[in-house]
Amino acid sequence: MTKTRKQFAQHWLRSDKALNQIVAAAALRESDRVLEIGPGTGILTRRLLPLVQSVVAVEIDRDLCNTLVQSFRSATNFLLLQGDILSLDLAAQLHSYPLWQHPNKVVANIPYNITGPILELLLGTIAAPHPNPFESIVLLVQKEVAERICAQPGSRTFGALSVRVQYLATCELISIVPATAFHPPPQVDSAVLRLHPHLHDPTAENARQLETLVKLGFAAKRKMLRNNLKSLMEGDRLLAIFESLHIDPQARAEDLSVTDWVRLSDRWRMEID
Repeated sequence: MTKTRKQFAQHWLRSDKALNQIVAAAALRESDRVLEIGPGTGILTRRLLPLVQSVVAVEIDRDLCNTLVQSFRSATNFLLLQGDILSLDLAAQLHSYPLWQHPNKVVANIPYNITGPILELLLGTIAAPHPNPFESIVLLVQKEVAERICAQPGSRTFGALSVRVQYLATCELISIVPATAFHPPPQVDSAVLRLHPHLHDPTAENARQLETLVKLGFAAKRKMLRNNLKSLMEGDRLLAIFESLHIDPQARAEDLSVTDWVRLSDRWRMEID
């Protein structure tokens, strides 16, 4: 078995059940162009290639790239790019490869230590959503992260990450993948996460304002929301906004739904304009 490297947080998925769950969640068609991040040894790549028009894989580990080239040298719909997905100009790299341009789906077992930056790369931010959103994104991520992303308002796991991702996509936790499905097994369980990118309805009138409020609102989760936001507006005006929106003055940030956050941002904008 290929040796793992700690610097790249590598754990090889070896469970057929988990691989089948990932592929099924992607609902692949023959016309799909898939982006795979961190193909590793190619175990998922091998499942994807017969089902889609093309797969472009981005792998940072040079040694693994050599192995992948040997494994898929006869695959006419496979393109491998060596580099860091977070710094790679994918569009520029694919400019000369028509078959792999404009991937419409992402299917990947990503490195858990860069989950946040990868999500931002694929979805954008509240203030700057991805200009050309993917049709769907299926990722194998840490279970705790998937639970936070898909959490409902009022739960202890609902936080700024929940609001940011749910504003940008519909989120589904498809299945749990135990640590024993990997070699070597990580310290945590994993989960198959499916995202369908689209902006929340309603959208914020001022997305940058919403982003600021969410960041400040969750800055200290133990505090009441109004205390986290008091640096932006005096208490009486803030309470008046809460009352107009039927928000409990004792509410904490996790008590507000994504729609509540959008309404709060829009009302806030009216107050400061």
